[in-house]
Amino acid sequence: MLRQRDFMQVLRNGRFGLPATRLMAEVGAFVLRSDTELLLKSRRVVPDRLLAEGFVFEHPTWPEAAADLRHRRRTGEGMHAAVVGVDP
Repeated sequence: MLRQRDFMQVLRNGRFGLPATRLMAEVGAFVLRSDTELLLKSRRVVPDRLLAEGFVFEHPTWPEAAADLRHRRRTGEGMHAAVVGVDP
């Protein structure tokens, strides 16, 4: 299980960051016309069906995926969805 705190720490590459408050999430959700439930409630997601169908993740662990996201953001390269093994 990946806790939100761990998720953000890996994404920030260990750098300091202020946690978002519930009020900040609600304002952001209002502006984006979304629902805070997506941010504030835990979800356990397991890709059993994808894996059973043979889907292969380019980065199977969160730290690998986060490192790739940071690299793409820094360089601007490949800022599109990259899917391995699926033809567009």
